[in-house]
Amino acid sequence: MTDEALQQFAEELLRDVDEGLSSDIPFSQEVFTRMIQERLEEAGHLEGTFDLYQEGRLRNGAAYRIDGYSFDEERMHLDLFTTIFQADLPPEKLPAADVSKAFERALRFAGACMDGLASQLEPSNTDASDLARLIEAKASEINSIRIVLLSNAVVGKFAASTDWRGRTIDQEAYDVVRLQRILGEGQTRADISVDLVALTGSPVPSLHAPTQDGEYDAYLTVLPADVLSKVYERYGVRLLELNVRAFLGLQGRKSVNAELRRTIVEHPSMFLAFNNGIVATVDDLDVSEAEHGACEIRSLQGLQIVNGGQTTASLHRTARRKESTLANVAVPVKIIKVGGADLGEMVASISRAANRQNTVQLADFSANDPFHQQVETLANNTWLDDGRGRWFYERARGSYLAAEQKAAYRKTEQQTFKTQTPKNRRLSKLDLARYLSAWSGLPHRVCLGGQKNFQHFMQRLKDEPPPPTDTAWFKKLVAIAILYRAVEKKIRSMKFPAYGAQITTYIVAGLSHRTGGRIDFGRLWSRQQVSVELERLVEAWAPQIDVAMRRSAGQRNPSEWYKKEDCWKEMQTALPSLADPLPPELSYSESNGGTVLAPIGAHSVADYERIERCMKVGSAQWLEVAEKGQKNGLIHYKVAGICRTLASYAAGGWERKPSVKQAKPALDAVLAVGRAGLIQSTVTDEAAS
Repeated sequence: MTDEALQQFAEELLRDVDEGLSSDIPFSQEVFTRMIQERLEEAGHLEGTFDLYQEGRLRNGAAYRIDGYSFDEERMHLDLFTTIFQADLPPEKLPAADVSKAFERALRFAGACMDGLASQLEPSNTDASDLARLIEAKASEINSIRIVLLSNAVVGKFAASTDWRGRTIDQEAYDVVRLQRILGEGQTRADISVDLVALTGSPVPSLHAPTQDGEYDAYLTVLPADVLSKVYERYGVRLLELNVRAFLGLQGRKSVNAELRRTIVEHPSMFLAFNNGIVATVDDLDVSEAEHGACEIRSLQGLQIVNGGQTTASLHRTARRKESTLANVAVPVKIIKVGGADLGEMVASISRAANRQNTVQLADFSANDPFHQQVETLANNTWLDDGRGRWFYERARGSYLAAEQKAAYRKTEQQTFKTQTPKNRRLSKLDLARYLSAWSGLPHRVCLGGQKNFQHFMQRLKDEPPPPTDTAWFKKLVAIAILYRAVEKKIRSMKFPAYGAQITTYIVAGLSHRTGGRIDFGRLWSRQQVSVELERLVEAWAPQIDVAMRRSAGQRNPSEWYKKEDCWKEMQTALPSLADPLPPELSYSESNGGTVLAPIGAHSVADYERIERCMKVGSAQWLEVAEKGQKNGLIHYKVAGICRTLASYAAGGWERKPSVKQAKPALDAVLAVGRAGLIQSTVTDEAAS
C-alpha cells in the first residue's frame, strides 16, 4: 500500500463523513462510527452492530465511554466499540496513551454495567440502560468480551489482550491503515491468523502432499475440536467467507447437523471415524518440513473453511452449551495452500466435489450466485424515468469504490458516474436482504443483524422458488428500498431514546402486513421518494409501534426479544390501524397488473381490512370453503379457485398476500358457507362488507 493510496482513502472517509452529517446525526464521530460499523459488517468483520454513544463517570470519578456495541447471543460474545475520530489530514499516529485510555474507558463501562450501572442511568428506557441491564443479567454467561477501537488515524502497537476480573479481554483496532486494506483494497482474510503452538502447546504434526505442477500444496492433519471451537469463537463467520453455505442449525430431527451433535455428545471418540472433517484454504502457513512428507505446522494465515463450516459451528455451539468438553473429539483437516491456481475456481471445485452432507447448488454462493448476478444486470440496465440515472447494485463488495476510482481517471467520466449513480443510490447485498426480509414479514430476522439476516435470506432463496428477477421486480425492489430508507430517516429525526433500527424494520413490516404487501410501487419508482402523507403516517405510527414493542417485551431484554419470531407474531395484532384519507402510495388502482395514479379512495381502509381478515383464516378452512361451497352451489367455481389460491398463500405463511380483488369475494364465500351451517366461521356480515 502506497502513502498516496492511504491518503486518498483517508480523504474519501472524511468526505463520506461530511456527507453523512445532518440534523439527525450532527456529530462527525457518530457518523464515522455508524458508517464504519456498517461497512465492516458488509465486509464480514462484524455482526449485528449498533452505534451507541454513552459516557459518564463512576462514583470514584473514573470515566467510562463507548460508541457502539454488538452482542452475539449464540456465542455469548460482547463487543464494545470506542471511537477516536480526527478531522485532520494526513492521518496522524495516535499517542499510545490515548489508545490505552480509549480501551480502558470502554472496559470500565462493561464493569460498571456488571456492578449495576443500569439503576443509575436516566431515563431508564434508553439504548444505554437496556444494554447495561443486558450485560448485568448475562454477566456470568458472557464467554468473551472484545474492545474494538475505530479510528481514521494511525494506531501503533498495543496489547492484544488484557486480564480483567479473572477473564481475558481481547483488544482490537480498526485504524485507517487496516480500514484501507479491508474496505479500500477488499482484503478480508489477511487478518485471520491462527497460532497453533499457542492453542495446542506444540506444532501440529501433518503430512505434506505437494503437487507437481505447483498449483497448490495439500497438508493432511488432525486438530483437537476445542482448537477449532476457539478459532470460531475468535473469528466467527469471517472463517466462512468462502464457504458455500450458512450454518443451518442444530435444531430439529431432520437437521443436517443433528447427527453431528449426537456424535459429539454421545460418541466423542468416534467423531474422527464418522465425520468427513473439514477442508480449508490458507494464504500462507508456517511449516517445518521433515522426511518422507512429514512436517509440523506452527501457524496459519488467511484461514478459510471452504467445506465443513457446519462441523466447526456445531463443535462451537456444543461446547458453548456445555453439552460436551470436546476433550476426546478429533477432527480430520485437509489444508490447501493455493499457489498458481485461481482461488475462486479452486474453492468452487472443492465445494462441489467435497461436500456430500447435502446437495450444493450454485445458489449456495453469495456474490457469484446467479440471483445476485441477475440483480446486478438489472441495475446496470434499468434507468430511471428521466433516462439519466440508475441504481448501483454492489454484487461484489468494494465494486462501487472500484467503479468510482475507475471513473476518476477522467474528469468527465467521474462527473457522469456521480450523476448517474450517486452514493445514495448504492444498494448492497446486505441492503437487499434487509429490505426484502422486512417487507416479507421477517422483521425479527432483520434485527439479527446484517450478516445473519443475509444468511437466512440466502437459505430462503435455496428453499423456495426464486423470485422473477425481471425489470418490474427490480423496480419493486428499489421502491421498497426507497420506502425503507424514508422510514429510517424519519425515525432518526424523531430521536427515539432506543431501538430506532428495530422500530424502522417493524414499521416497514407492519405497513406490508396492513396493506397485504401491495402498495403503489410504480409511484415510488417514478418519484424516487415517498409522499408527505406517507411520512406523516410513519410519524404517527412510530410512537405506537415503540410502545407496543416494549409492552410485548415485558421483563425480557428488548434487543433480544425483537429478534424472536414470537415478537413479530404478537406485533401483528398490535399494529396501528390505517385511516382515511390514505397516502397516495396506499390509495391507487390496479390496471393490467401494474399501477396507475388514481384519485384518493381507489383503495380504501376497508380494502386493507378485508385483506387482513382473509389472513386470519387458515389454509384448511379455505380449502373447506372451496370444496363445500362449490359442491353445494353456494359459490361460483371462480370464487372457489380464489379460495384455493388463498389456501396456498396461507400454507406458505402468507408470504404472498391476498389482493383487494381477491379479498371481498373470498370473505363473501366464507360467510355464505358459514350461513349454510357447513363450516364454523368467524367471519361476520360486517367483516365481509
